[in-house]
Amino acid sequence: MDSSSDYSDCDDLISASEDDYSSSESEFDDDTSTAARNWCLIDIQASTSAPPNFQFTSTAGISPPTKILLGNTDDPMMFFSIFFDEKIMSFIVEETNRYAKDFFNKYDLTSSSGALNWKNTDIKELNLFFSLLLHQGIVSKSVEAWYWSKRPISSTPFFGQIMSEKRYSSLMIFLHFENSDKFDKKNVSKFRKIFDIHEMLVQKFKSASPPNQSVTIDESLVAFKGLLGWKQYIPTKSSRFGLKFFELSESESGYI
Repeated sequence: MDSSSDYSDCDDLISASEDDYSSSESEFDDDTSTAARNWCLIDIQASTSAPPNFQFTSTAGISPPTKILLGNTDDPMMFFSIFFDEKIMSFIVEETNRYAKDFFNKYDLTSSSGALNWKNTDIKELNLFFSLLLHQGIVSKSVEAWYWSKRPISSTPFFGQIMSEKRYSSLMIFLHFENSDKFDKKNVSKFRKIFDIHEMLVQKFKSASPPNQSVTIDESLVAFKGLLGWKQYIPTKSSRFGLKFFELSESESGYI
């Protein structure tokens, strides 16, 4: 069969009007139905219009303000402070102290309650608190109290040197990221308790290092088995239970 005739047959099928295909099945011509099933060769020599090319105008890589902040240091604390800067840490301090104050005004505590020993926190103390949380991801123990254990076989002196167990527990109880008074109680989002801090961190990730033009959108399941209204169960994942995030990542470096 001549290839030119094959292409002409395909052109005839493609150029058929929409009205020819809008009729009922009973009105279809048998020859047309048969021809529609014929294999149409693709002309690889034919030129096709290229997709629109949008010029990439952004400056990818670490932004100038971030470079100035980092300088020539490789101190992990400097990298941490890029995202959890003074503004964000002040916000967490304010909301934590506010939540503790509201708690004491709302409840009548007995004299034996350990919460009465609470004192307002500050940025320096919260940085120490977060350091212990991050360190727990490196030194894993089944029970949180074991981090302050004095038994030689399981002791981790670093935790007790940084903060007492009672103070750590108090900060864990009152740690807060939102002002409950500003939300409409009748229309409450499940995401509201971390909405503000999440939005602030997203902006930090955008401004600290703008991505190049090679980006990809993907989802990530962060393992979590606690009580949470928007926790998901995906049996095909290794973690199965967790929080699903949709992320825009730079393809070359993996920066989110």
